[in-house]
Formats: sequence, C-alpha cells, structure tokens
Amino acid sequence: MINIDNLSIGYRVKGGNKTVAEGLTVSLPEGRLTCLIGYNGAGKSTLLRTLAGFQPKLGGNIYIGGREISDYSGRELSRTVSVVLTSKPDVMNMTVREIVALGRTPYTGYWGTLGDEDRRIVDDSMRQVGIDRLAERMSGTLSDGERQKMMIAKALAQQTPLIILDEPTAFLDYPSKVETMLLLVRLCRETGKTIFMSTHDLELALQTADMLWLMTPRRGIHTGTPHQLADSGDLSEFIERSGIVFHRDTLRITVDDVVIS
Repeated sequence: MINIDNLSIGYRVKGGNKTVAEGLTVSLPEGRLTCLIGYNGAGKSTLLRTLAGFQPKLGGNIYIGGREISDYSGRELSRTVSVVLTSKPDVMNMTVREIVALGRTPYTGYWGTLGDEDRRIVDDSMRQVGIDRLAERMSGTLSDGERQKMMIAKALAQQTPLIILDEPTAFLDYPSKVETMLLLVRLCRETGKTIFMSTHDLELALQTADMLWLMTPRRGIHTGTPHQLADSGDLSEFIERSGIVFHRDTLRITVDDVVIS
C-alpha cells in the first residue's frame, strides 16, 4: 500500500531544514494492521504526518498505491488516505452522526449535501464500530472511548483504502484501549483496509498487530511480525533495561522480581 524510498523527514525552518530521520526505505503491507513503535524523538509523529500529506517530505519518495504522493491532488489524496489524530475534536455542538458524515466531504462537493448513498455509508460506518445507538448524541457528551470510535467511524465513512491513526489508544482506560485495538483488527479482517498506527501501548501492539515498524534514532526502521522482531533481538534491544525483562517466546514484558523485592 505504501512504499517509501530513501525518505528524509523533518521540518522546514528559517535558513534550511531540520532533518529528523533520513534514508528510510520500507514497505507497508496491504490489508494488515501495522503498528509503528520506537524511541521517543525517533520521528514517529513526523513520519505519520509526512505519510498523511500533512507536511512535506525533505527528500526521497513516498509511493501510495504505486503513485508518488506529490502526484496526488488534495481531493485524490483525501479519497485514498484518512487520518485519525491524537488530539480530541473540539466540536461540542454536533451530533455523532454529523461528525461521522464529515468523512463524506471528499465526495459531496462544496456544499456538503449528503445523498441517499452518503447517508447509507455514514449509518454503516457507525454500525461497523458499534456506535449506531449514539448517532443522535451530542459529541461533547461522549466518553473518550466513544469519541475515539466516532473518529474511526468518520475515517470509515471517508472510504479510503488506507487509514492512518496517531496513537488511537492515548487518553483511554485499559479496557477501552483493548477494545479499540480489537476493533481495528476486526476492521482489517472484515473490510480489507490497510491500517497504520503509532502507539506507545507496546504490549497491546505485540499481541494484536500483524506487522511492526520499529523506528530507531540511528538505524532507521526495522520491520517484521512481532515474533520476527523478537527472534532477531530488535525488540529485546528496544525494550529491555535494568529491571525490565522481555520474553521472546510469549512477547510479554515483566518487571524483574529482584528490582521490586
């Protein structure tokens, strides 16, 4: 779904560019849930924003569906990639249905008038994530977990083959984190969509992701299934510190008894 070749990412600043990571060459598999993990400051959020077209790349190429990202018009890209950000929506006086319907914007034209097919897609998107009963609720009354489902439904209503999420489990309690991850897994299986997300919830990612991108400050991106990156030692190098033990066979992380005894 995505192929990046010798990609450099960062920011354009006065007097030049500030490079966060460079020389990135990796592919995102189609129809899978891929989790982006890695060290703080390695450039995960910058990479997500660049792949989503929110900020320009500094060098190299990004191919989405075999086509360079710079060749897409804004409307074409919005029909190919939908994005769910970490920040909470600040719109309080709209219903869940109205916010999910915003996902139809790339198709409805300037006035945003929904046709029968658009309304069917909105209803189906809410049903897929299990919030159809909340359709007439005001968005400001939702819990954090319900709000995140609403934004995922909005991305589904956009009907893109690729969904990018920036830390979708942030701000959620643990049961809601698990429920959100299982929802994303199910959507991949049922819809065939490619879902790419960053996360700091490492143990959940190890248990649910089809593929991992492990981003490091100096060695680029390592890719593989959780078990492949465990067997290679990359996950142990990333996770293990004094008192923290990573179990390669079970993909579990524990605190050493000696440290807390």
